[in-house]
Order: sequence, then C-alpha cells, then structure tokens
Amino acid sequence: MMKRILLSFCLLLSAFSLKAQHRFNPDTLLTVVIDSPINIRSHRLNAQDFIDAVLADTGFYKAFRNMKRYGFTAENNIYTYDKNNKVDGEIHRIVKHNIVGGRHKTEYLLKQDKGNVYKKNGKYELYTVEMFDYIFNNAYNSEFSASDPLAGAGKNGTYKDKLKTLIFSPGRKVTGIPFLSGKTEIFGRDMKQFYSYEFARGKYLDSIPVYRFKVIKKPSIADGDVMIRELTTIFDTRTFKILGRYVDMKYSNIFFDFDVKMNIELIPYNGELLPAKISYQGNWNVPFHKVERASFLIFQRDYHHN
Repeated sequence: MMKRILLSFCLLLSAFSLKAQHRFNPDTLLTVVIDSPINIRSHRLNAQDFIDAVLADTGFYKAFRNMKRYGFTAENNIYTYDKNNKVDGEIHRIVKHNIVGGRHKTEYLLKQDKGNVYKKNGKYELYTVEMFDYIFNNAYNSEFSASDPLAGAGKNGTYKDKLKTLIFSPGRKVTGIPFLSGKTEIFGRDMKQFYSYEFARGKYLDSIPVYRFKVIKKPSIADGDVMIRELTTIFDTRTFKILGRYVDMKYSNIFFDFDVKMNIELIPYNGELLPAKISYQGNWNVPFHKVERASFLIFQRDYHHN
C-alpha cells in the first residue's frame, strides 16, 4: 500500500528550454516581458490580495474544460531519457481538433514515435507520459466536467484528483500524501515563514498588462524543509485573472526523489481563457521502479468555432 501511495504521488508530479539534449526549460518569463519591480501598495494591493486570488482561482481548470467547445491545432513534443540522460524515446504529434455535428473529431497531421515509448502490452513505457496523456490529451472526456476540480481531492480522493489539485490549485494542502501533504500548503501558517514574495509588472504576449507574483524559497531555508521551491503567477492587471503559472518542485528522502519544473500559459479568446502552452521537465525516482526522466513542450493554437 505504501509503495502504491508513493508511486501515485510521483505520478502527480510527472503529469506535466531551449534545446539541449532536447530538454525544455519551462519558464513563464520566456513569454512575459518584465518592465520593473513594483511597490504593490501604490497599486492599492497587498500580498494577501495575490494569495487569495491564487487560492480561489479556478480559471486554469475551466480553461481546459472550455477546450471542448472549440476547434484548435495542438503540437506535442515529448522526450524521455535513459539513466545517462540521453534521449531514448520521442513522441511527436500535430493534432487538428474539430467539432463536427456537435461531436469532437481528431485528425493527426503528424504522428511519429521513436525509440522506447511503449511496453509490449501497448501502454506507455513511462507513467509520466501516461499522466501527460490523461491531463492534456484527455480533456474531451468526463474528467474535465463542470464540477469543482477540488471536490474529490480530500483524504479519500484518487491520485488523479490530487493531481488536478496540485496542477490547477497550487498552494493548497493535498491530503493523503505521506511526509509531504503539509508542504504543499505554502501560504499556510506552518509554511509561509519559509518563503519570500516578489512583485513586478510587465507585458504578456506583447500587449496584455500583467502583474508577476513570485513566491520563492528563502535562501536560508534548507531544501528538505520545503517541496515547492518557486511558484510564479501571472495576473492580468485589468481583470486580476491568472494567465500563467510556473511551478518548481524538488524533494528527496529515502522513499522518493523528484525534481520537476512546469509552466502553463493561457490565452484569451472569445471572452474566455484557453490553454496555449505547456512545458515540463522532470525526473523522479521511487523504490522498485526505474528512474523516469521526461520533458514536454505543447502548443495549442488557432482556436475557432466550427
């Protein structure tokens, strides 16, 4: 049971650069141009305003749910690596999604696999890729429903529910994870002392004015005291809606070892937000399973009504 829980937790972290051994460097700042740090009080804001908005946000979950109503083109590039950090598997997809007669239709413009991608039974070799497929390629099934994404994320929720909480609502406590549940609650009474906050303003996609709220582990804090090293959130200054999120998570003990960086960006279209870019790189290791190393870069563009 313990091994299953630990493995399930690692799956949570693995469901989400520039080219260097085909590694992608997830970083919201690649798209956001920062003008300058700001004194948020001059904007009639305080740190708690940003914290409350992060904790209350459901926009990321809704953005993936909203995909169901649009046609778009997705470009997916996934690389997996061996113990020497050399590429041993590749998945490349360009997928055209359309709504035809009220039903979702998928057309593969490119479908190319190389190397060690699948097991003999046809399942993915790595759980990391399986979780990617669940989150980002499976948005058209009932898992992305109109219900609260946190509804099943309590102690008895499945690891998929915990995964959705960790991705779509970072900063909340994710119960039922041995040794780490409290470390996800970075704004809580026990954890907030380990972090400092930084505020800046800039432009997103060259035109949208944004605030950048960065939560960073203090330099004096030992790595083992925290799990989330950085959580950066990009806010539209006009609406205070969240447009981008970058998470850097790392932890190691005798039960598991992981190092994960993930970035998700949304774009406004037709009055709502939709996923535009997902980048990930990460390694994790759990006893009795081989080390998993993978990186993803996903673009979704050309949203339209059919």
